[in-house]
Parts: sequence; C-alpha cells; structure tokens
Amino acid sequence: MSDDTPDPAPRPDATANSGAVGAIGLELRGEVPPSKKQIYSWALWDWATQPFNTVILTFIFTALYLTEDGFLPRSLQGLPNDDPAREAGVAELTSGLGLGSTIAGLAILLVAPVLGQRADAAGRQKLWLGIGTGALVLCTLGLWFVEPTPSLFWLGVALISAGSVFGEIAAVNSNAMLIGIASPKTVGRISGLGWGFGYIGGILALVLVVVFYAMDWFGLSEDDGLPFRLIAVGCAVWTIIFSIPIFLNVPEPSLGRPERKVGFFASYPLLVKDVIGLYRNPVTRPTFWFLLASAVFRDGLGGVFAFGAVIASTVFDFDFLQLVIFGIAANLIAGVSTIIAGRFDDRFGPKRVIVWSLIGMVIAGTAVFFLTGAGKTVFWIGGLILCAFVGPAQSAARSFLARVTPAGREGEVFGLYATTGRAAGWMAAAAWTTLIVLTGSTTFGILGIILVLALGLALVLPVRERRAGDRVTG
Repeated sequence: MSDDTPDPAPRPDATANSGAVGAIGLELRGEVPPSKKQIYSWALWDWATQPFNTVILTFIFTALYLTEDGFLPRSLQGLPNDDPAREAGVAELTSGLGLGSTIAGLAILLVAPVLGQRADAAGRQKLWLGIGTGALVLCTLGLWFVEPTPSLFWLGVALISAGSVFGEIAAVNSNAMLIGIASPKTVGRISGLGWGFGYIGGILALVLVVVFYAMDWFGLSEDDGLPFRLIAVGCAVWTIIFSIPIFLNVPEPSLGRPERKVGFFASYPLLVKDVIGLYRNPVTRPTFWFLLASAVFRDGLGGVFAFGAVIASTVFDFDFLQLVIFGIAANLIAGVSTIIAGRFDDRFGPKRVIVWSLIGMVIAGTAVFFLTGAGKTVFWIGGLILCAFVGPAQSAARSFLARVTPAGREGEVFGLYATTGRAAGWMAAAAWTTLIVLTGSTTFGILGIILVLALGLALVLPVRERRAGDRVTG
C-alpha cells in the first residue's frame, strides 16, 4: 500500500434517477492503492466508537450496572440471586433492555437510508459522520446522570438506545467512506482491519476498566454508581480523541449527486424507486437480496453483543472481574480472527466467510444453551468460540456490500444496509424478550438469538456473489 494520497475518485454518471447505475463504486478507484494514513485513520473510527459497544452496551454498563440491585424495586433489593422474586425482577430489567433495543431499531429503520441518500446527493458523508458521532458522545456523557434508582432505569435505557441510533447513523457514513479508499482487491483486508481495530480498542478500554477496579476505583466512593458513571464519561472522551483522524485524512467517497437533491419527505419515494432499480438491474440484484438476507443474520450478531454479557452475569453468575476478563479475552480473539479473516475474504470471497462463521456460531450457541447447568466453563468455551466468528461475519458483510454498491450511492446503500438490519432488528430483541417473558428465565433468551442466527444462515446461502467481469447494464 502506498503512502501517496491518490486523486479523488471520479464522479459517477448521473443515472440513478432512472434506476440505472454507471459502475460499482469500488471500480472507480481501480487498483490505485490508498495511502496508509487514510487506511489507519479510517480504521481508527471503529477504535474510537468501540468503547460504547464494548463497555457501555455489552460488558459493563448494561450488564453490571443497569441490572444491579439499585434499579430493582425496593422490595426486591438485597434478596439472594436465586430468589424467584429477584430473578423475575432481573428478567423484567433485561426485557426492558430488549424493548429499548427494539425501539432504537425502529428509529434507524425510518431515518438511516434517507439520511444516507441525502448525504450522497450533497457529497457530505463527513458531515453526517460528525453529527452521528457527536450525538453518540452526548448520549454517552448523559449516562453520568443515571444514578442507581428504579426511577432512572428508563433514562439509562433511553440514552443507550439513542446512542445506538446515532452510532448507526455515523456507521452508515463511515462504511460509505470505505469505498473511497479501498479497491476490489483490498476491500476485505481494509474492512477486516477496521473491525479488528475496533475489537483491539475494546480490549484496551476494558483493560483500563480492570485497572480502575483493581485499584479500588482509586479511592472513589461507590455510592450512587459513581465508578460506572465515570466509566461512561471516559468512553465519551475516548470517542472524541480517536475519531478526529477520519475527519482530517479520509476523503468523501464521491463528489456528490446534485441532480438527486430533493426535500426530506420526497427522499422516501426516491428511495423506493432506487430500491426497485437495484432489483431490476441484473448486476445490482445481488445487492438487493444481500440487503434482505444480511438483515436477519446481522440482527443475530447484534443480539450476541447486546445480550451476551447480560447472559454471563445473570445466567452464569459472572462477577465484575470475571466479566471484564472475559470481555478482554473475547475482544482479543475477535480482533485477531477478524484481521486474519479479511485475507480469506479477499482470496475466497466474503460469502464463504459469512457462511462458515454463522455455522460456527449456531453450533457454539446451541451448546451454551443446552449446557447451562454445567457452569461457567461452558460459557467461557462457547462464548469465546462465538466471538471468534462474530467479527469475521461482520467484516465480510461490509465487504460483500462494498463489492456490489453502485457508484455515487454509497451512503444510501449502506443506509439501506442499516435499515434492513433494523427492519429485522426486532427479531433478536423480540425473541429474547418474548422467550424470557414466557418462561420467566433469562436463559431462554439464548435460544432466541440462536434461532435468528440460524434463519440468517438459511437466507444468505442462495445469495449470489458478484463475479469479476460482471458489468452494470442500462
């Protein structure tokens, strides 16, 4: 890879209003190598935002803080962990987290593709990346005000859910910018590098939390959840610092499509027309089918992240230190496996990486569900196997879409990627919530996530990969 900054990609032909496209976006760069500064600056955005996913959403804030005694009704606080009344109270909290995730999914469903389409038209992906990232930071900072009392539980859920929405809006534009720096031969490796950076950033963030805990919170009082609230503030500062390089060094993926500028509400019929165009064009049709198929399996992947640590703490009784150590090991394995899988992606194609990853996850998740009675060792083994496959599946999904995205519609298509994911985003959260409510046990939430992953695997199998030499017609 060269250190020289290449010329910006040429502007695509204005054909989108007719439903036709001039070229696949990656083809406009050809084999011109991106600069290392651009690659690492782009990858650092995943590093910057990963503490929200790892520390806030998965391992620490939701799993250990929002499900602690302080958020339970007063009558349940202090009861033994195996008390049926307390178990039911914790299940109500965990189902509340699932409800928040479902609402966030509906919000992304409504706005992500339209905002992406408008960013494409104006050539302003960086602007929307900044808006999404900035709002994510504000939501994370807002967790400082969530003290451990039942009346503030829903404030915590609302802030985390809103952060998920804004993080997804930002990710749409970060993903679109991948097309501006990658080539058809390097997109898998660069995508894998970004996910790998994210996981490694998550490791470092969790290590800092362990140090914070091992030093007895540096003498801070634990009253009012002060250590956890400070951790949230630290995650926000982390995001601010490490997101700066992408704004300084990475170009917009296109120069804009002024002929596609329409009013906000007029963007919706234009979006429908564009989706129809994706289906009607024989070369971009894989984009259409992949958007649908990936929606399901990515929702299953999201369920693993959203509820994995909740399972560890409430089903397998992981304490604080055990959960954080597991999180460090999980992110290390996921980061390494994702970077390695990026090379398999470029060599064998992203679909194979996705399929084998989903197979591995279904097997590992099923084992965890049926062997919960065997103790923590089951979760250590099964959970780490799951993590070894989650990252490669996510990275390959982004790579697959980048390989079939029409030029000049990067933000829109990745917005559709977010939207279709959220259109199915109710599946894992709803399956999790429904099975817990029906059984009164968080354990059965595991089964809901497994079923969504299995359905996603079945749907992605018939999707055709775009082959070299395929050309857009029309």
